[in-house]
Amino acid sequence: MAFVNSLSSNTKTIHFLKKSLLLAHNYCTFSREWSEMEYERRAEDTLVALTEYLDTFPDRVDCESAFDVSYSMGVLTAHISPRIGTYVINKQTPNKQIWLSSPVSGPKRYDLSDKGRWVYKHDGVTLHELLEKEFRHIFKNDQISLQQS
Repeated sequence: MAFVNSLSSNTKTIHFLKKSLLLAHNYCTFSREWSEMEYERRAEDTLVALTEYLDTFPDRVDCESAFDVSYSMGVLTAHISPRIGTYVINKQTPNKQIWLSSPVSGPKRYDLSDKGRWVYKHDGVTLHELLEKEFRHIFKNDQISLQQS
């Protein structure tokens, strides 16, 4: 039993270290308290930029005819196809987060890091990194780039 407890403890330590390294990789700290006005501006800018980029997909990648992107009242909806499903990305003002519902990876909640990146605290991956990875896989196109400057 002591061996099992030790193994469980080691697994938790490894998970913690892995998470810490991922957060460090993205230079993520969350000590800054963003004002509601600054949160709103950054969230709106992010969602509008994503909408504009996704709107270019029919001209750049092989999309099905059902592909559709819309943005209204803080909610971005990107219907990829009947087979893949729909992405929903929305502002969550009370928590100062952006929420993602992905048909590939499921739901995630992104916080604004001190560096101004939307980061999922559980794995340290940014919203843009995850979407880029998933869209590259879905559309079989390595030219898709959502990286923030």
